[in-house]
Amino acid sequence: MQSDKKTVDSVVIIPTYNEKENITAIIEAVLALPRDFDVLIIDDNSPDGTADIVKRLQRKHEGRLHLLERAGKQGLGTAYIAGFKWALKHDYEFVFEMDADFSHNPDDLLKLYDACSKGGAHVAIGSRYVSGVNVVNWPMGRVLMSYYASRYVRTVTGMPINDATAGFVCYRREVLETLPLDNIRFKGYAFQIEMKFLAYKYGFRITEVPIIFVNRVLGTSKMSSGIFSEGFFGVMRLKWSSIFTKYERNKS
Repeated sequence: MQSDKKTVDSVVIIPTYNEKENITAIIEAVLALPRDFDVLIIDDNSPDGTADIVKRLQRKHEGRLHLLERAGKQGLGTAYIAGFKWALKHDYEFVFEMDADFSHNPDDLLKLYDACSKGGAHVAIGSRYVSGVNVVNWPMGRVLMSYYASRYVRTVTGMPINDATAGFVCYRREVLETLPLDNIRFKGYAFQIEMKFLAYKYGFRITEVPIIFVNRVLGTSKMSSGIFSEGFFGVMRLKWSSIFTKYERNKS
């Protein structure tokens, strides 16, 4: 009897908004890796036609490339939550976050996968700051802001993580099954901090894998001052609320 067990155990979630310059290349790069990763694109009704490009590529990569279309821009956090729920429903064991703009090297997916599948980590972070400052083509002001933001998060929360705002992450399935996804409060980049903080508070093993982060060459950055404001004040709220919260998980 033929088994119905999924042969690909990993899915890479890539949120998009106006990424037509990058989307074909990033999809092809991930799907060409020497181990199999499926790809889930979550597009927030990009007016530049990003979703239409993905639909055309789906004919070439049937069963490996998936698309969730949303009505409009609803925030990075809600995109990933939708993707996490989709991945759990479709029985993936390893679920990845990744940007569409090649700031994350697709080859590094293999390192994150090994950290979780062989290294015993529940969460593997592609870290810009675990081995110095590994950022290319960012203005110095932005490098300093990002670096000291992570230092600030580490100080306030107590998390032993050097790159708390990183958006290149592998989660084992059990982490996403445990975290209260419907209660995640942040929608912008502070979402990345909140996810790591919750994984830490629930006692999951978190490791940082050194990567080199390269600023996008094509397309437009989605950064804004509001994103940093959310992160600065959100960290204090996370720490305060954690004092009154019990973090218990099923260890069976």
